[in-house]
Amino acid sequence: MWDVIGHSWAVDFLKQSLARRRLAHAYLLLGPAQIGKRTLALELAKALNCLAEEEERPCGECLACHKIAHSSHPDVRVVEPQDGSLKIDQIRQLQREIALTPHEGRYRVVILRSFDQATTEASNCLLKTLEEPPPQVVLCITAPDRSSLLPTIVSRCQLLNLRPLSLGTVESALRKRWGAGQERATLLARLSGGRLGWAVQAYQEPSILEHRTSHLDSLVKLLDEPRVPRFGYAQKVSRTPEAVSSILETWLSWWRDLLLVHEGKGAEITGKDRSEEITAYASRYSLSQIHGALEAIRTAQKHLERNANLRLTMEVLLLSLPFNEAASSPPPLRGRRLSSACGDFGTPG
Repeated sequence: MWDVIGHSWAVDFLKQSLARRRLAHAYLLLGPAQIGKRTLALELAKALNCLAEEEERPCGECLACHKIAHSSHPDVRVVEPQDGSLKIDQIRQLQREIALTPHEGRYRVVILRSFDQATTEASNCLLKTLEEPPPQVVLCITAPDRSSLLPTIVSRCQLLNLRPLSLGTVESALRKRWGAGQERATLLARLSGGRLGWAVQAYQEPSILEHRTSHLDSLVKLLDEPRVPRFGYAQKVSRTPEAVSSILETWLSWWRDLLLVHEGKGAEITGKDRSEEITAYASRYSLSQIHGALEAIRTAQKHLERNANLRLTMEVLLLSLPFNEAASSPPPLRGRRLSSACGDFGTPG
C-alpha cells in the first residue's frame, strides 16, 4: 500500500506504469516545497524494491521497505544540495555508483532533491546519464517548476506535477494521523496552502507558528513607523538572511487576506487567528495600496532569488509599504529602485 496522502492520480499513474512494465528511467516531480515530492519518490523506491508479492508492493513491512523508510537501504540514495547548490562532484560520484549493479534490491533509485539549485555544470553532467541511463536505475528529480531546469533535462523525464492538497485533506490528516485538535488542525491547514509537509512540521515544531506570530507583529508595528525604524528593521533582518524567505511569505499571506476581506471574501482568509486585525487593516487601506504592497513583496522575492543585496532590497520594500498619516512620508525612490538593488548597489548581501 502506497503511504501517500493525496496525489492519488500520481500514485495511480505509477502503479499502472509498474504493472504494465512501462517504468521510466527518470521522473521529474514538480511542485512547491513540502508538498510531498520526496515522499512519493520514496514510495516508488519501496515499490521497486519491496520483497512482498508483486500485487502487494509496497508492503511497508518487509526489510527493504523498512530500510528505505529509515534511509539505510544501500540501493536508495537521496542527494541534497550542499551549501546552497547541487554540485558537479555530487553528480560524478552518483554516476560512479549507479554504474554498478544493485547491491540488495532490484533497482538503484536516486532522489535528486531541489534540482533547481543545481549548478550549470552539474545539470550538464546529469544529461549524460539521462541520455544513456544504466539498466536497473531510476532517477527521481524534484524541483518547484520546470522553468527552473534546463529544457533538455525536462524533455528526458516523465513529468509528475504535484498540486496542493485540499485544505480538508490536510486538516483530516493532521487530526487522524498526527492527533492534532480540531482548531489547530484547521488553522494549520489554512496556513499550509495545501502543503501537508509544512502543516505536519508546523504541528510538530511550535517554533514555526511562533516565528509567524513574530513576523506579523513586526509587520503591523512597522506600518505605523516612519522611515528610520523601517531602515533599522531592514538592517536587523539582513543579519539573518535565512529568515527572510519565511518573513516575506508570511507578509504576503497577510496582505492577501486583506485583499480577500476588501473584496468581501473574509470567510476565505488564511489567518483566521488574526481575523479581527485583518478586518481592521483592510478597512484602513485602499485597494490600490493593498495591491501595491503585494506587488512590492513579490518583487522583493524575485530580486532576492537573483541574489540582490538583501539589506537594500528590504529597505526598498519597506519604503513601498503604506505609511500611516502620522508617520513620516517616504522619500522619493530615486537611487533606491529595486532594479538598482540587483546591480547598482554592490555585491549580494
